[in-house]
Amino acid sequence: MNLATATVAEIIGAIVPFDALEQRHIEETLTWLESTDDVFRRIKPDTPPRHLVSYVVLVDPDARAVLLGRHLLAGLWLPTGGHISPGEHPRVAARREAAEELGIDAEFTVVGDEPLFLTVTTTVGTTSGHEDISLWYLIRGDRTCEYALDPSEFSEGRWWDIDTDIIPDPDPHFPRFLAKLDSALPLPA
Repeated sequence: MNLATATVAEIIGAIVPFDALEQRHIEETLTWLESTDDVFRRIKPDTPPRHLVSYVVLVDPDARAVLLGRHLLAGLWLPTGGHISPGEHPRVAARREAAEELGIDAEFTVVGDEPLFLTVTTTVGTTSGHEDISLWYLIRGDRTCEYALDPSEFSEGRWWDIDTDIIPDPDPHFPRFLAKLDSALPLPA
């Protein structure tokens, strides 16, 4: 296992699973990482057919809200983020994606600078689909501020209340992510 793959395995191995599905995703991902170093997307959209993604969820912990964008290609409400470049550290990718898609410097001060969540998702797009192994990083935001989402990626953005809003068409794992986020945030005052 090369150093970049070993680093990713160490990060993933430290994630405390929220439920049985996340535990299975972590175990499957660690087994995959042991079998190959070809874990970074090299050719869009699906080479190799399974590759790493850093999601960057902008969270206002005081307002208990998350910012999502309506993703142009997926047609879903998604956090910002993207594919991890070959050899890139996942947190560096998260920082880069926050700059590219939100125009901000990422502040990893909601739960720390390690990912809170891990998912394995089969995407369905203009091709036959591929698997994204997504590490979900949290960065601090402020619901009272305006954030300009990258218009080449998102048609619109919106803050969603994690306690009351029902999000139509999110990432398929987003409800589980919100439950894990809820357990990590302080209770509302």
